[in-house]
Amino acid sequence: MEMKKINAGKLRAIGYDTRERILRVEFDDGSAIDYSGVGLDLWRRFSTSGVAWSFYRDNIEEEFPGRRGRVQPQGKSQALEDLFKTSTNDPDA
Repeated sequence: MEMKKINAGKLRAIGYDTRERILRVEFDDGSAIDYSGVGLDLWRRFSTSGVAWSFYRDNIEEEFPGRRGRVQPQGKSQALEDLFKTSTNDPDA
């Protein structure tokens, strides 16, 4: 699912799976909620809203069943490990 970065209230990213009709909302605390049964029209209005946080609170938060989860960073973990790993050939390591 492609995520759209946003900075609105506590929202940090939103994404939509057209085939499964699942809306993913990611928050500034690292949590995420997947809402099922969300129509394409609602996704379009939400993703283009100038007041995404208010739109979310008014039209999505308590209107659809949601499943909580955590945001999985993509690629950052390996990059940090590569940056801080020690070489086995380094006698000072």
